[in-house]
Amino acid sequence: MRGLLKRVFGDGTQKQVSRAQKTAEQIESLADEYKAYTDEQLKEKTTEFKNRYQNGETLDDLLPEAFATVREAAERVLGMRPFHVQLLGGIAIHNGNIAEMKTGEGKTLASSLPAYLNALSSDGVHIVTVNDYLAGRDAENNRPLFEFLGLTVGLNSVGMTREQKQEAYAADITYSTNNELGFDYLRDNMVLYKDQMVQRPLNFAIVDEVDSILIDEARTPLIISGSAAKSASLYTQANSFVRVLKNEEDYTHDIKTKSVLLTEEGINKAEKFFGIENLFDLKNVAITHHINQALKAHVTMHRDTDYVVEEGEVVIVDSFTGRLMKGRRYSDGLHQSIEAKEGLQIQNESMTLASITFQNYFRMYKKLAGMTGTAKTEEEEFRNIYNMDVLVIPTNKEITRQDKSDYIFKTMEGKFRAVVEEIKARHETGQPVLVGTVAVETSELISKMLTRARVPHNVLNAKNHHREAEIIEDAGQKGAVTIATNMAGRGTDIKLGDGVLELGGLAVIGTERHESRRIDNQLRGRAGRQGDPGVTQFYLSMEDELMRRFGSDNMRSMMDRLGMDDDTPIESKMVSRAVESAQKRVEGNNFDSRKTVLSYDDVLREQREIIYKQRFEVIDSQDLHAIIDEMVRDTVHMVVRAHTAEESEEAWALDALAEYAHANLLPQDKLTVDELKNKDAEEIEELLMEKIHTHLKQKEEEMTPDQMREFEKVILLRTVDTKWMDHIDQMDQLRQGIHLRAYGQNDPLREYQLEGYNMFEEMVTSIKEEVTRYVLKAEIRDNLQREQVAKGVQAVSGDDTQAEKKKKKAPAVKADTVGRNDPCPCGSGKKYKNCHGQ
Repeated sequence: MRGLLKRVFGDGTQKQVSRAQKTAEQIESLADEYKAYTDEQLKEKTTEFKNRYQNGETLDDLLPEAFATVREAAERVLGMRPFHVQLLGGIAIHNGNIAEMKTGEGKTLASSLPAYLNALSSDGVHIVTVNDYLAGRDAENNRPLFEFLGLTVGLNSVGMTREQKQEAYAADITYSTNNELGFDYLRDNMVLYKDQMVQRPLNFAIVDEVDSILIDEARTPLIISGSAAKSASLYTQANSFVRVLKNEEDYTHDIKTKSVLLTEEGINKAEKFFGIENLFDLKNVAITHHINQALKAHVTMHRDTDYVVEEGEVVIVDSFTGRLMKGRRYSDGLHQSIEAKEGLQIQNESMTLASITFQNYFRMYKKLAGMTGTAKTEEEEFRNIYNMDVLVIPTNKEITRQDKSDYIFKTMEGKFRAVVEEIKARHETGQPVLVGTVAVETSELISKMLTRARVPHNVLNAKNHHREAEIIEDAGQKGAVTIATNMAGRGTDIKLGDGVLELGGLAVIGTERHESRRIDNQLRGRAGRQGDPGVTQFYLSMEDELMRRFGSDNMRSMMDRLGMDDDTPIESKMVSRAVESAQKRVEGNNFDSRKTVLSYDDVLREQREIIYKQRFEVIDSQDLHAIIDEMVRDTVHMVVRAHTAEESEEAWALDALAEYAHANLLPQDKLTVDELKNKDAEEIEELLMEKIHTHLKQKEEEMTPDQMREFEKVILLRTVDTKWMDHIDQMDQLRQGIHLRAYGQNDPLREYQLEGYNMFEEMVTSIKEEVTRYVLKAEIRDNLQREQVAKGVQAVSGDDTQAEKKKKKAPAVKADTVGRNDPCPCGSGKKYKNCHGQ
């Protein structure tokens, strides 16, 4: 067994495996002792473990006994006893690593072991799945086990009220999707009162299908946005123009880079169409941008592949899972360009109010672990970004599945004819067939061909994903033919029906190689679960996208020279190696892309942590006097230094300083220029602070302490939220244009870091200045209430159906207002809109 483990795991994780192996044997040695316990004695173990943890024992100390407890309880409650390999998987997860366990090996049961152990700390455990169906299914399946052992189980899903979410997060073990966790975190940092927050501090997450969530979705940030009204007419005009253009004559399309560029002829036509002299004049930047996006929408974005049109809306199709990504929109006007292309109502562009990547969200957990059937090919990324090793857990029974060599056809048409013939032949024997496709349109094409061939079948793609679990669960029945996009049905076992074993098990046919080897492996893994027989084979053609993008011209020429027809395949190790080499290159490019996204988001992460921490202190604090006083002092210091910067005291702008103080810090006639004379800068600061404190004391005497504290909170929350939302929107726009700096031989990331830092510093200064001005100059009324700065907040990635927040009644603020064209109160001589009104 040890020799087998060494071959399976490799040397990199050998020490961890050896330790896990010893621990698993220790757990198994407790089996007889725990079998003798009554139900009550077994249940009492949870209280015993919690007490021992509180008294200083670590979770590692408790692991063997806790796992033995769950193992015995699972057999009594669920009728399942975790195998030796499931114990190994559970130990890997507890240690903050990824357990790679093949399909059908019982990852859900394996995860219950570390979930129970880590819940003993009472800090909460999150079990994360890719969709609501799996979260609900796993929660219900494991609930009896956890509740038998005295733990509470919560299910967090879209559309729940705040109270329901708080209850779900307060449970010992909470099941949720990754999207909902991320959005709850962002929404928690937009609330107005502490009791509106739903999440506890992030403790331990077990991520199911960890490669899908932390790799495939890592490039797409979660965004909460508000509307930014823009005219739809330019999208419509650009769409009308692009419709008449011809490929190669008016524009060129590079398949490898997926870029589309106007030719000289196309540029001339654009200038004539829009009635302009020079398309590349600075004043025509908007027109150029809209034309480029319209070209991209028409040439590179394909209906039923990249998106579908449903109920009058463009809905993105996830290129990795084939699932609909409702609520998510392409940025930079591309979504609106597709809406114009499809003749739909053009929606407003969005303004980013809050965002975070899954990479940075999940790295906030004290401990992170995962499980999947396929992770080894991405081990470097998991280790570098998440500090997790991948431990390949051996199967409980030997894999007997037969993975056949690829068939390569000259044309796509010939390939699909062969696929249909193969399906028909296997269907006639009663063997179930699962057909994997990369795109929605491919699944629909094969469906039409099977219908003509009179082969009954089910289609699972983004258009009917609501029947996903039902279709996948029936896919192993005798005679079943199922067409599915990519990873459809992930997390759901295909169990074989009666008589299917004798027919050779499930046959999996891939109609195209995905750009990631991992996703091809996932498709293969649908067959041959728990030692069942099965067969897998991929059908490729020289016209497939992966083959076209990575040079199949030589191979095609060879097939022509050999006189091969469309219906004759070849089995070539050289082609298979070329395909795998192409996949490795794409995986490398995608890894680099995700690292770049993370590098940019890390800039915003540091800023986000500062602002969110400060914001929490505001809503959690009973008395903000010290924070406000520090802000006032910083503002006074900045203003005084700005007006006393000259070396000669005669050149100091004391008149302007007094005017600024009256406009922003003190009531009229509370400060004279004479009081400022003959003092150094520090003495002037102290004088101003003394007068400000006197003014604040008088202000506090006019109201109750509670009113004053609420008044300070309202000012701080409004100011921080307004400035922060403007800042992240500006950072978003900076990010979109920063790559142009490369033309000037500058590193775009370095430029983004520097400019982002400067913008953040300016925002912090602006917050302090505005808080100071409002606290000192605003008048207080009786109906003060906290208000959300942004109305109609919506989630761009996933649904955001958070219930309307109830607002508490409190005292109100009415600020002194200055007209935008009035002289600025600071005494600069500029108009307010060009000075402090910016």
